[in-house]
Amino acid sequence: MSVAKASREKTRPSLFWLLAAIILPVMGWFTKIELRGAENLPRDGAFVMAPNHHSEIDPLTVAVATWKLGRAPRFMAKESLFRIPVVGSALRATGMIPVSRTGRGKNGASQSIAQATELVENARGVIVYPEGTLTRDPDLWPMRGKSGAARLALAGDIPLIPVAHWGEQQFMPRYGRLRFFPPRRRVVFSVGEPVELSDLRGREHEKGVIAEATARVMQEITRLLEELRGEKAPAERWDPSQHGQAETGRL
Repeated sequence: MSVAKASREKTRPSLFWLLAAIILPVMGWFTKIELRGAENLPRDGAFVMAPNHHSEIDPLTVAVATWKLGRAPRFMAKESLFRIPVVGSALRATGMIPVSRTGRGKNGASQSIAQATELVENARGVIVYPEGTLTRDPDLWPMRGKSGAARLALAGDIPLIPVAHWGEQQFMPRYGRLRFFPPRRRVVFSVGEPVELSDLRGREHEKGVIAEATARVMQEITRLLEELRGEKAPAERWDPSQHGQAETGRL
């Protein structure tokens, strides 16, 4: 297991310390997280982390793993949440990134540039689920990706870090109930090398570029997950639009 040195943002007193004091012991009952590839996550500076999403509880395991890897876990959050008393204040205090689901075309590009600029200026990372919601694949393989993570990385020339994790389905199956026993189930969290996007930088407005960047990150996530599971993913990625599934949920 590789363990990373903590970054300045983790060692600086913040609300994350309080959250960690609460969440780490709770999650420690359910799981023992094994970390791989810690050297691939930047110790300082901006990054966009792109993990697979197969359990309702995996935002917590991803957050815990990111914290253990030395960085503060920040997610994209719906803009409407920032208007809720107390919740909005907590989101702003921890540097979560507001996102509008209505962003399309030029508005979407402008939003990505603003978000990327904020990440770079504050040397922060953000966790973006590229699938947009829990996978609909029957065997929990990553499904077709959305453009958010790739678009954000390209907008700010930010490292796009693919991540695969596996094991949460043992204590919280997709759409299932949380299982308290047995405790300490093994979850493996694998961080890949940054996705190669140098040939796509500055070409975000060209047709097919964002789709290509998205395909690359989904390919890397799938490859990492294949290594964790010790088996090959289906040759054809699950596409909700072709299987009559609604594509609502987390960004």
